[in-house]
Amino acid sequence: MSNSYILAIETATNLCSVSLSNHGKQICAVFGNEPNLHATKLTVFIQELMEKTKVSLNQLAAVAVSMGPGSYTGLRIGVSTAKGLCYALDIPLIANNTLEALCSGFIAKYQDLNSKTLLLPMIDARRREVYTAVFNADGSWMKETEALIVDENTFDHYLDQGYDLILFGSGADKFIPTFENNPQIQVVPNFDSIASFQDQKSFEKFQNQQFEDVAYFEPFYLKDFVATTPKKSPLL
Repeated sequence: MSNSYILAIETATNLCSVSLSNHGKQICAVFGNEPNLHATKLTVFIQELMEKTKVSLNQLAAVAVSMGPGSYTGLRIGVSTAKGLCYALDIPLIANNTLEALCSGFIAKYQDLNSKTLLLPMIDARRREVYTAVFNADGSWMKETEALIVDENTFDHYLDQGYDLILFGSGADKFIPTFENNPQIQVVPNFDSIASFQDQKSFEKFQNQQFEDVAYFEPFYLKDFVATTPKKSPLL
């Protein structure tokens, strides 16, 4: 079987990462965990990845990108870079829901999950709000993506049905104090979105030719971008 190299790009959170896979299996990944690297480091990471693997851009079969929800600026940079590569190389664009990819990565690491466990990947949306969705233990969707303000009673209707919940992702860590005394809700800290979580799903979409229109594709922002004006310094 011929090679099917797919470059995956993840910029939906503060972490910036890229991955190269072949037939859905990761070959190499490059990432940085300092905040706001996307604008300055994304193309550098791609170049570093290709040099490490000795695979040229012309050998790519497709480019996959995390489509959101997530950081407005991060998604815009990631999608713009992915579309630019697809245009230049005349290859297809694959888009993956960020929360679904995050859930896939979690299941791959924690495989022994009870069927009565629900998975809630979370991306931080500031304060007590997150972008989240609800997945069954096998990775199938239970509830679609939404912006949700979380308090100690938010998930009571799941708990009343006998489910255990696992929260993870960049938006989950802040809820450790909220649920630390609830035995039915576990928060797994420091589990962020990385590009390699897209690898298997991207290859499946490549095989099924589930491609995006490069000219018209836009990120899934979920919420409109709101620009804020810096407060005037009292010294001025």
